[in-house]
Amino acid sequence: MEKLPKIGLPIIIGLIVLIILFAKSAVTIESGEAGVLFKTFGDGVVTDEPPMGEGFHIVAPWNKVFVYEVRQQELFEKMKVLSSNGLEIQIDASAWYQPVYNELGNLHQTLGQGYLQRVIQPAIRSAARSVIGRYTPDDLYSTKRDAIQVEIFEETKKILDKQYVQLNEVLVRDVTLPPTIKDAIERKLKQEQESLEYEFRLVTAAKEAEKVIIEAQGKADANRILSASLTDKILQDKGIEATIKLAESPNSKVIVIGSGDSGMPIILGNN
Repeated sequence: MEKLPKIGLPIIIGLIVLIILFAKSAVTIESGEAGVLFKTFGDGVVTDEPPMGEGFHIVAPWNKVFVYEVRQQELFEKMKVLSSNGLEIQIDASAWYQPVYNELGNLHQTLGQGYLQRVIQPAIRSAARSVIGRYTPDDLYSTKRDAIQVEIFEETKKILDKQYVQLNEVLVRDVTLPPTIKDAIERKLKQEQESLEYEFRLVTAAKEAEKVIIEAQGKADANRILSASLTDKILQDKGIEATIKLAESPNSKVIVIGSGDSGMPIILGNN
């Protein structure tokens, strides 16, 4: 009986050690994450195998697992850049990015978990300065913003090539110009709009005048042709046709044949 505590104590100690080792060996990868294994007594970061996926994993207690978020993430940047004429402009931009899943080991080995600050932020800032420096404030304020956004994306993507990072999109959310420049551009745009409206009214008025002239010319030509074709014989024939129709009408009337000018009948009705 006295030996039981002596035997039980090592067992209890052994169980405690096993529990501690198990706790250090158990790794849970959450949804949207992946793990990079570091072998302390091996070759260090494992780069020739896929990263550890979601779920529960058991690793040797002397090894380490570095967890990365592999979902798409957003970087929001406020940047002050110079336009082509040297004016300071503030750009609010967002970048959508994520690590390349199968290259997570290489990403950890070369850049580490601070890859956002090491490569993505410098890349988008450099690209924005380069692109904005090619445009004037007028371009940024008006029609060129979509083109500028595409150029920033393309240049940032080029810088991040072979950095084990996937850039999905760059969005220029806002462009803030100095108040004096913004007011000047708005006045210029308003004047251009008023000028376009005035030109439109002039063109419309010119077309209306042309239409009236054409209609008047058409009527004059028609009257000239009609006058040239109306002979005395045709008028007499028309008068005879009208006399016949009136004679057949039930309304009372008096017709004096041959009493009008050129021998045309005079018709006297009760009205």
